[in-house]
Amino acid sequence: MTENSLDTAGRQAAAEAAGGDPAAAASLASGTSTPAEDPGRSTVAGRPPGTGGRPPRPTLGRRAAAFADSLWRPALVLAVVFAAWWFVAAQEYVPNYLVPTPAQVWETMTGQWSELARHTLVTLYETVLGFVLAAALGLATAVAIAYSRTLDKALYPIVLFAQVIPKIAIAPLLVVWFGLGLTPKIILAVLIAFFPVVISGVAGLRSTDPELLDLAATMGAGPWRTFRKIRFPNALPHLMAGLKVAVTLAVVGAVVGEFVGASEGLGYVLLLANGNLDAPLLFADLILMSAIGIVLFVLVEIAEALLIPWHASRRAGVSLTTS
Repeated sequence: MTENSLDTAGRQAAAEAAGGDPAAAASLASGTSTPAEDPGRSTVAGRPPGTGGRPPRPTLGRRAAAFADSLWRPALVLAVVFAAWWFVAAQEYVPNYLVPTPAQVWETMTGQWSELARHTLVTLYETVLGFVLAAALGLATAVAIAYSRTLDKALYPIVLFAQVIPKIAIAPLLVVWFGLGLTPKIILAVLIAFFPVVISGVAGLRSTDPELLDLAATMGAGPWRTFRKIRFPNALPHLMAGLKVAVTLAVVGAVVGEFVGASEGLGYVLLLANGNLDAPLLFADLILMSAIGIVLFVLVEIAEALLIPWHASRRAGVSLTTS
């Protein structure tokens, strides 16, 4: 089986998943254009003629406008929440030792920035390393489950059993086994982030069109080439969704590990602030935790946009209704 033939089969699967138009998918796979009833209209609804069924690449101005349009709504919600927080704290409807004012939180964050930055870097390192390990192990497990019925029956119950165990319950055991260093925190981040990667990976690998797999086998493609050209690209939308969930859960795992036994990290700072009833430090710590999760989520979102720009979820202007 030639490389070009399998690439064509992979492009056909992507086109069918993205456009949902069998004629356009066949046209894309064969490299020819589908004749239209009206020469002045596009072969694919909503797309200009002469583009081969592909949407036009947005200009820099359109990308900036789309980015601004995606930001103003959450910015408005955050502004409303911030205004409500400021009003409640300023009027002291709740005592300031319980709900500090935004000015107090800002003063604490700027006054202790060097110390908070050091603890933030520790938690960030634990989160990133745990997420990377969870992604690698989760994808390998998903491939094993998807390709082997024996491993599916053997591993899937174990993965589910490991997920339902409360991680905070096994954190002290990990501290006893591995000490107070970074290892227990990283292991907890892996355990919490592992399950979404496995589930999404298995769902994606099993969602490949069986007829496309039969076509690849008929043309002489081996298991590795079929995986690389068809199965894995087709599974990427599901896998990226699982990774976006996993990267936020990895933050939770790192912080939970720091709760049990640590001398640094944002979880350690949270325990100190809670013990000293230092509400401004507590709020500042929570904001930094949220910032880590948001930044990592955005990075995975960018990776998704680069890896699967052909998918319907990544194209602007795609209608989600039939009307």
